[in-house]
Amino acid sequence: MPREIAFHGVYMPTMTLMFLIALAVAWALDRFLAGFDLYRFFWHPALLRLSLFTCLFGAMALTVYR
Repeated sequence: MPREIAFHGVYMPTMTLMFLIALAVAWALDRFLAGFDLYRFFWHPALLRLSLFTCLFGAMALTVYR
């Protein structure tokens, strides 16, 4: 995968695309967990949301910048 992506003539880092994809996947998982009321099993739901996004974004970034 290239390190830059051209978007309407503006070069953006691939990390921007990875950020948006990770955000969408984290949002979908958040809706899944909230839909089945699984947040009641976690101590701090906001911390779970942040760590879930961080792990997804880090895993996706490692595939590009490895």
